[in-house]
Amino acid sequence: MGQKHFKKNLSLWIPAKNNKVHAAKLKPVRKQATFQKSLRMSLIIGQLFSLIPVNGVCSNSAANVRFILLSWKSLYSFLSLFGQGFMTVMCIHKVVHSTTSLSNNALVVFYGTTCITMTMFLIVARAWPTLVQHIARTEELDPNFDSSLSYKCNLTCAIVLMLALLEHILSLLSAFAGAMVCQADKDFYEGFVTHFYPWVFNVIPYSVALGALTQFLHFQSTFIWNFSDLFVICMSYYLTSRLEHINEKLLAAQGKYLPEIFWKNTREDYSRATQLVRRVDEVISGVVFISFANNLFFICLQLYNTLEDGIRGTEQCSSRTKTAAHLLGGYEAATYFLFSLIYLMSRSIAVSLIASQVNGASTVPATVLYDVPSPVYCIEVQRFLDQVNGDHVALSGLQFFSVTRGLLLTVAGTIVTYELVMVQFTSSSPSSTNSSVNTLPNITTTMISSTAMT
Repeated sequence: MGQKHFKKNLSLWIPAKNNKVHAAKLKPVRKQATFQKSLRMSLIIGQLFSLIPVNGVCSNSAANVRFILLSWKSLYSFLSLFGQGFMTVMCIHKVVHSTTSLSNNALVVFYGTTCITMTMFLIVARAWPTLVQHIARTEELDPNFDSSLSYKCNLTCAIVLMLALLEHILSLLSAFAGAMVCQADKDFYEGFVTHFYPWVFNVIPYSVALGALTQFLHFQSTFIWNFSDLFVICMSYYLTSRLEHINEKLLAAQGKYLPEIFWKNTREDYSRATQLVRRVDEVISGVVFISFANNLFFICLQLYNTLEDGIRGTEQCSSRTKTAAHLLGGYEAATYFLFSLIYLMSRSIAVSLIASQVNGASTVPATVLYDVPSPVYCIEVQRFLDQVNGDHVALSGLQFFSVTRGLLLTVAGTIVTYELVMVQFTSSSPSSTNSSVNTLPNITTTMISSTAMT
């Protein structure tokens, strides 16, 4: 009985030449889902803000992808890094020459992590051509025809960028509303930039050019923070698609009587896919680490500010006479703060769940291998099973942690523990809370923390 099933499935697995020719005539030609095509849009957008300065991102050939140190893209990246370093130094100057507060430190962390993120992407750019060529060789040996891969990457880019733009617009509305009240004696634009970036214009005299440059650097920092999460998501999409391509072949063969050569070829395909995950992780693990660390810090910061001050639409300088009309009735800061908190938590959860799919897809073959019929069970099946169970395949943050589904619960538990400790601390020392709020004249704690989140 087992031999009959084996011969039947073997004939289905190895079709005749005439069947191949007939199938080629009937089936339409499918487009291959390559790495270059899938991440093209996200890489182009990243280069608009000085990230991943490599040439050839629009080319379909991996041989055209090159990192040239003396190019305008690299020059743009280094100038942007210098500008972000300037913003970081100005924030450090504010911390040194004023009373230490959590909000001031948050600004240092925000611009400091932007500099670190840009440095990480420069390291990625140096290794990018070699990585793309390795991926291209893997795709030649085992093509992937996932038609939804490019669509998912492009759609995710559009959603994340639109939400990030909306968050930035709300932050500008909040700053404009505060400037109309707190800086009513100055010109509109001067009042806006001096109110929104006091750590710069309390040291350097105001000018229109410096105000525009400061605004651009601030917008660039906001985008870089969002793009690091977007980059991890798109890379996870591709790696998950490569593993699911192997899983589809295995699920179609589940419980069937197939020859040893099938399990040998499939195991080799799986080995190439897992090796690809490791190569990618070697290149982008620094970006993964800074992305998760940044999100964790600012989630804790936002929740701490919520527990300390609540979500309010008033400001410290609200005691002044309000002559200007507000677009959101004086609740611009509260609206921005609430949207920023929800968006930050949603984006962090999305990054964790999507990146953890790489690990989840790598464990799927085990369920199929357990169902291999006894008459066709062979050494290749055993080797395949040992490889799946003994190998840990996942993205990591500089090898400090692996991105799995359990990581999300671990991070959530850490945040809850932190908030409980802070609640007990603030409730036992209310005077320290009041003094920390009063250390920043004309700008509330909520406003500064919101500015740091932008």
